[in-house]
Amino acid sequence: MTTERESEILTRVGPGTPMGTLMRHYWLPALKSTELVADGDPVRFKLLGENLIAFRDTVGRIGVMDHRCPHRCASLFFGRNEEGGIRCVYHGWKFDVEGKCLDMANVPPHQDFKHKVHAKAYKATERNGLVWVYMGERETAPPLPAIESHLLAEGDVTIDMAMRECNWLQALEGDIDTSHFSFLHIGSSKLEELPEGDLSRYQILNKTPEFASDETPWGTMYAAFRPAMAGQMYWRIAHFMFPCFTMQPNGEFARQIGARAWVPLDDTHVMFIQVNWTGMKRATSNTATGKPLAGSTGAFECLPNTTDWLGRWRITRNMGNDYKIDREAQRNDVIYTGISGIHTQDQAVTESMGGIVDHTHEHLAPSDLMITQTRRRLLRAVQALQNDGTLPPGIEDPAIYLGARGGHFLWDAAVDWRDAYGEQLRRAQNPTGRLLQAAE
Repeated sequence: MTTERESEILTRVGPGTPMGTLMRHYWLPALKSTELVADGDPVRFKLLGENLIAFRDTVGRIGVMDHRCPHRCASLFFGRNEEGGIRCVYHGWKFDVEGKCLDMANVPPHQDFKHKVHAKAYKATERNGLVWVYMGERETAPPLPAIESHLLAEGDVTIDMAMRECNWLQALEGDIDTSHFSFLHIGSSKLEELPEGDLSRYQILNKTPEFASDETPWGTMYAAFRPAMAGQMYWRIAHFMFPCFTMQPNGEFARQIGARAWVPLDDTHVMFIQVNWTGMKRATSNTATGKPLAGSTGAFECLPNTTDWLGRWRITRNMGNDYKIDREAQRNDVIYTGISGIHTQDQAVTESMGGIVDHTHEHLAPSDLMITQTRRRLLRAVQALQNDGTLPPGIEDPAIYLGARGGHFLWDAAVDWRDAYGEQLRRAQNPTGRLLQAAE
C-alpha cells in the first residue's frame, strides 16, 4: 500500500516539493506551437504549480516567464507583445524572451538600472509542433528526450491535448493499467463486432490477463499476457518513462509510434499531450462492418480555449455535465459505461477519484503490478536526488527512450516476454531513422 507520506511525495509538484524538484530537471511539453503567434497575444498557463505566460516575439522566439512584472508585480498577460519583447502596460517596462529588461519607460535615463532587473524567465524551445519548457536551474539545459514519436517531422504526427481535473499521477496510472480496457472501453463489445485477425478479440475472450513487470533504463514496462492459439501468447506491452510519459499497448506493435505526456499543471490539474505517428494503426477502431465500436467516438472534442489559467483544451464531455452519460445505453449494454469516447471514459473515472486520490483507501491487486512498481521507481528516484544528487533517468542520456515502444502482438508462448519484446523491437517499422534497442 502507498502510505500517506509516500502519496504526498508522489503527487505534489509545486516549487520546493520533492516531485516538483525532480520534474524541473526535465524539459516538459507545454503548448502547441500554433497557440503562439509572432507579436500576438500572450497565453496564460500553469506548469508545475506556477502561473506563467508564453509569447512569441517579433522574430519568432518563444518567451516563457512568471506572469508578474518584476517592477510592481502587475501581470504581463496584459502586456504589449511588440518589437522583440513584452511591455508591461502599468509603467512601460519591457522584457525580452530571456527576461532581460530592455526598457524602463517611466525612469529618467540617468536613473535607469535596467541592467540589474530580470523577469523570471524559463528556457523554451520547439520541436515537431510543441513548445517545450525547462524550469530547472542548470545554466545549460539538458537535451530533449529522444522519444520515438517526438523525433518525427511535424507533418508526420498528430497532436492531441486535453486538460484533466485531477492529479497527474492518477491520470497517468490509467495508461499503465491494461486490464480496465476489457471493461471500461469495450465491456459491451461483442466478439463478432471485431474482424478475424484483430488481436483485440483476445481482450473479449479473456478479461483476466496475467502480468509481468520490470524496471528499465527509462522507467518501467509491463507485459500483460493471455494464452492464444497454437502455443502462442497474446502480449500487450506498455511503458512508463520519466518523468511523466507513457506508451500504450493497444495497437499493432510494428507501427505503434506514439507517446503520451501527463504534464502537471498544478497538484490537481494535468495536461494530456499525445503525439502519434500518422501511419500508426489503432486497435479496435473499426468493427467488421467498418463502423466505430460503440462508445469509442468523441475522444477529443474540446471547448474553445479561454484566457483563464486553466482555460486551455477542456473537453466538452466533462464533470460539469456528467460526461453526458447515457444511462439507457448503459442499462441496455449498448455502451458499457454509458459514456462515449475512450478518452472521456478514462477522464470520468480518474476525475471521479477526486483532485488527489487518497491512496490509503486503495486495495491493490495483482493486476496493479505495474502501478506499484512505477510508484516505487519514482519514490526511489526522488530519494536518490534528495540524498546525493543522483539525477533521474533520461536527463543526461536521452537516447535511452529509444528502447521503448508499446503495442500488442502474438508470439511463441515458450519465449520469455523480454526476448519477445526485443525481437518485436528489431522488426518494428522505424520511420525516424534512429536505431531502436531492446531494454537490457
